[in-house]
Amino acid sequence: MLRNITPLFVLMFLSSLCLAAEQDPRVFVDPDNVNDPDFVYQGEFYGPLRLPNGSYEMTGLQVVALGDGKFSALQYKGGLPGNGWDNGPKLALQGEMQSGLIQLQHDAYTIAVDPNHAVVINTAGQQLGDLPKVRRKSLTLGHRPPHDARVLFDGTSTEFFRDGKLTADGLLKAGTITTFPVSDFQLHLEFRTPYMPDRGSQARGNSGVYIQERYEVQILDSFGKTPEFNDSASIYRTKPPEMNMCFPPLQWQTYDIYFNAARFDDAGDKVSDARLTVFHNGIAVQRDVRIPNKTGAGKKEGAEPMPIKLQDHKDPVVFRNIWIIEPSAPMNFAAETCVCR
Repeated sequence: MLRNITPLFVLMFLSSLCLAAEQDPRVFVDPDNVNDPDFVYQGEFYGPLRLPNGSYEMTGLQVVALGDGKFSALQYKGGLPGNGWDNGPKLALQGEMQSGLIQLQHDAYTIAVDPNHAVVINTAGQQLGDLPKVRRKSLTLGHRPPHDARVLFDGTSTEFFRDGKLTADGLLKAGTITTFPVSDFQLHLEFRTPYMPDRGSQARGNSGVYIQERYEVQILDSFGKTPEFNDSASIYRTKPPEMNMCFPPLQWQTYDIYFNAARFDDAGDKVSDARLTVFHNGIAVQRDVRIPNKTGAGKKEGAEPMPIKLQDHKDPVVFRNIWIIEPSAPMNFAAETCVCR
């Protein structure tokens, strides 16, 4: 009898685990409906900080919720990434919720964070700065397609995406692929990662733009991290972004991608690598990078053009405002930065 019951029990147990994963109450997809008290504390803060010599310098702070009242933070000299940070060393901080405030500890001062401000106080009890919370937007957010662009998704139809599925509010779900192949192109898309405070590493808002199903530009909630080769806007496991331009989860973000396909001769031998430039939230983070081979789980390189895939990594990443320009000749890349606002 036991031999007959055990497989059924295992099947039911595994099914319940899958169902629990699909219905995880700690995965939030609606910024107006987040049932987690830590959410309102997470974000970016920016303002002047008084130095020991009495002068002031602008300072940026990114605060990340880690679940259960725990937080990490990065402090930036000069401002935030893409808005004043001098690209120098960052200061990593840790803290916990105490009496309605996050207390981020440093040897020389404490940063007390409420939902709207981060107040810096030294060991003598003197206030060194009051950094208000800011909510930045990419300058390419909402960009309308030029006259020569093909609109792939504007919320009204999924005709250019095979098996494309929409959310109840008309956003495109991850896990679809274009109905046509691409060679050289300029692509604009907007994406939003979920808020998953209890997850870490690659399990936090994971998706990706698989160019020609071969080369992945990673999508991930990498907010408040030092970028690595598998973080958001990385060429997956090939090259990290020059700067981590991730906004907090549940904020809309932009990728503007410029791609020149690899070239092959008549014998099928590669004569030039694929090249890629990526603007993340208006800032160039990959500049005319040569990609020597397919990335991650990408398909083998070849001369034939292939589609663009929006990877389903089981996290509810969503997309909107996707359009593409396909030039008749390889593009020359311009990688000037455009500042977030």
